[in-house]
Amino acid sequence: MGMVTTVGLVLHPRRDSKQAIDTIIEWARARGCTVLGLPDEVGRIDCSAVAVEPSALVGRADLLVSLGGDGTMLRTMRLIAGRATPVLGVNVGKLGFLAEIDVEELKTALSAIDEHRYSVEPRMAVRAELGCPEGPGRALAFNDIALVRTPGEGLAAVAVSVQGHPFVRYAADAVIVATSTGSTAYSYSAGGPIVSPIVEGFLVVPAAAHSTFNRALMLSADESVRLDVLPSSGRLAVEVDGAVAGYVSPGDAVTVTAWRDAARVVRFGGTTFYERARRKLRVNGSAEVE
Repeated sequence: MGMVTTVGLVLHPRRDSKQAIDTIIEWARARGCTVLGLPDEVGRIDCSAVAVEPSALVGRADLLVSLGGDGTMLRTMRLIAGRATPVLGVNVGKLGFLAEIDVEELKTALSAIDEHRYSVEPRMAVRAELGCPEGPGRALAFNDIALVRTPGEGLAAVAVSVQGHPFVRYAADAVIVATSTGSTAYSYSAGGPIVSPIVEGFLVVPAAAHSTFNRALMLSADESVRLDVLPSSGRLAVEVDGAVAGYVSPGDAVTVTAWRDAARVVRFGGTTFYERARRKLRVNGSAEVE
């Protein structure tokens, strides 16, 4: 008997996923498998997927399939965080870092997973405790958690302490705490390094720092970092994987810790992280060495 009996779908909110969904449903029907989806997603598409609430989706699925780009993959990983259920990313639109296959490869990929012919790549997350009244209290991110200046309200003035030891004070447009996965996202645009996704650690990176020290800090997954919003700071947005989750003000603090193996991404070995990074980031060598 195959590994997969129930497939869970997570869809991009706008991109056309009909071809991919039809392929999954046809594959599942031939094997007597069930296909589940979230009500507000499968409800807008003419398909036979069973609409269930998020808790049922993650509780019943043997495999989650993300149809979209990196944003959809991040949302899928947050849904399944802490479970061993593998996540297959399918590109529907732009090339991303996390998706493994294109729609045309979907049927073959599902069969390979069903026959255990795949590997999983563990992905670390970061968890934040938000000591502020204007937020959810806690946040989980697979790319990054960032304290970002609000236009017209001053810079992000943030003191960084590691394991309770003060290290540096940044005055910047933002202070970003990024996972290895997130090293190619906001952190990269702020000048942070590219980090292999298998590295268990996270980055603290200032964006457009207005200070002499403007370097990134690489921390172990065993360490915690505390970000204290200083009296000279403006009100800051707390962005979790690019979405605003709340706000912090002077006197508030955010504590971030790592969560190892929080999600498992399906890999077939067709491409490497470095090949995807070269394509996505258009990495080229110096003209001086050609």
